[in-house]
Amino acid sequence: MSNSLGYRGYNGSRPYSGLDFPQNVQNFLIRSYCQKHQLPYLLSVSEYKMPGCYMILEEVLSAITTIDGIVLFSIFMLPGSVTARRRMYDTILKSGRSVHAALEDISIKSEADVALVEDILRLNKIALTDQKAEGMKEFFLSPVL
Repeated sequence: MSNSLGYRGYNGSRPYSGLDFPQNVQNFLIRSYCQKHQLPYLLSVSEYKMPGCYMILEEVLSAITTIDGIVLFSIFMLPGSVTARRRMYDTILKSGRSVHAALEDISIKSEADVALVEDILRLNKIALTDQKAEGMKEFFLSPVL
């Protein structure tokens, strides 16, 4: 028998950064990610639907030493607050554990990985802001017929 504790799946029941996948699809991708990377899979927990709620993620983090790590459906499920994410990263890294994102096929095991994920999140925020601004510009600049 392996000494591995396993990786807890983490999915959600609300859209994250425009992504809205059914939980069965999220679980399928999480299980597939674990299989691909030979990570022992533990059943997923599901975050509450309330916007900005991370109670279940906090619960998993509080017990991080009892598992090998967490496999999120997507990095866009991470808390919106930079401070909250930093606390999460610190908890994971200080415990010697890891967090993974199945959709993006990314793992966070070091500060360099944290920097990469933070860059992706910032770029996504900029892209979404630019798309909204472009849509408004087209609205205001389009000729009235």
